[in-house]
Amino acid sequence: MKSSSSGGLVYSTESGRMCPECRQPVAQCACKARSVPAGDGVVRVSRQTKGRGGKCVTLVKGLALDAAALAALGKGLRSACGCGGTVKDGVIEVQGDHCDLIMETLTRLGHQPKRSGG
Repeated sequence: MKSSSSGGLVYSTESGRMCPECRQPVAQCACKARSVPAGDGVVRVSRQTKGRGGKCVTLVKGLALDAAALAALGKGLRSACGCGGTVKDGVIEVQGDHCDLIMETLTRLGHQPKRSGG
């Protein structure tokens, strides 16, 4: 068998996924406290259809929020638009073309959104 140079336990049947940094179970990870939100602080609102079978989604990128706050904001935006969506990799996806409504809602919440892409 080949030994990996980065090595370490990836998954344990006892505790689930393991953190690659501190080698603890993800639920008890000691290094997640020092993780920094991925956003750059410039909130960009765009519309995209690529790779979605012609369906349109509105994307909100660049929010410097942690995962829980991002999920709460995503839920608020989805309920303001009256549609579905998700939060993936720090990007809020809202089903449909709701750029103007989302920009208005983000402005009311204290963010400074910018329209990006056409």
